[in-house]
Amino acid sequence: MSAASNRSKADKDPTKWLPPYAGYRCQYDTDWIADKTRWGLSVDAAERDALTQQLADCPDRPITVTAAR
Repeated sequence: MSAASNRSKADKDPTKWLPPYAGYRCQYDTDWIADKTRWGLSVDAAERDALTQQLADCPDRPITVTAAR
């Protein structure tokens, strides 16, 4: 990810920002879910709906959650 792309992302969730490279979006969404799960963070309804819709294009994509230390 470029510095400019990272700045444009800022603190936006998947309802407001997706990686410009479409080939990385499935990984971004699954990483987002794994991080939320790992740290016990909530997901609001808009975020859940966006992730559900986006992941429909990612069949059988595993989500790997690493235990928090």
